[in-house]
Amino acid sequence: MAVASLFTFALAGYSTLWAKEGHSSPKLMAFQRMYAVDGPFLGEANALRGIAGDELPWEIRAGRGVIDLTGRLTVHVRGLVFADDPSVPADLVGKNDEAEFRAVLSCISEDEAENIIISNVFTDGFPATPSGDADIVAKIEVPNPCIAPIVFVLAGSEDKWFSVNGFEIEEDED
Repeated sequence: MAVASLFTFALAGYSTLWAKEGHSSPKLMAFQRMYAVDGPFLGEANALRGIAGDELPWEIRAGRGVIDLTGRLTVHVRGLVFADDPSVPADLVGKNDEAEFRAVLSCISEDEAENIIISNVFTDGFPATPSGDADIVAKIEVPNPCIAPIVFVLAGSEDKWFSVNGFEIEEDED
C-alpha cells in the first residue's frame, strides 16, 4: 500500500509540472533529480555523449525537468554552484559564476544511412543567479528517433556540463 501511495504521489508531481508548464503532447521523459559534475566526470577524459564536464566540481540542491514529443523542454535548477572542494578557489565555493545556463537534450539516433549517431540539441541561454537558480523553458527539435534521452545543464559560455539527469546517494561519514 505504501508503494502505491508513493507512486501516486510521484505521478501527481509529474502531472503538476506538466500542466503548469503547458505541456499537452505526450512526454518523452521527465525527471526529478540531477547529478552535479564531480570525480571522474570532471574534464574531457570521461565526456558524456561528447560533452565534457566542467574542470571544477559542482553541487546541486534540486533539479527537475520534462520534455514532450513536440520539443517543449522545461528544466528547473536550484542551487547549482561550485562544490566545497579543495580544488575550488575559496572565493567560488557555493557560488555560480555563469550569467546563463543552457540545456542540452542528448539522444542516440540514426542518420540517413542508418548509422547510429549521438544527436545533441542545445537551447539558448537562460538567466542564472549567483546562487545557481535558473528556469530553462525552450522549444527544441527532438531527434527522431530519440533513444536513451539525457538532459544536461551547461554553462552559457562554453560547452561543458554542470549537471545531468540522474542521482547519487551520499554515504554517511562515520
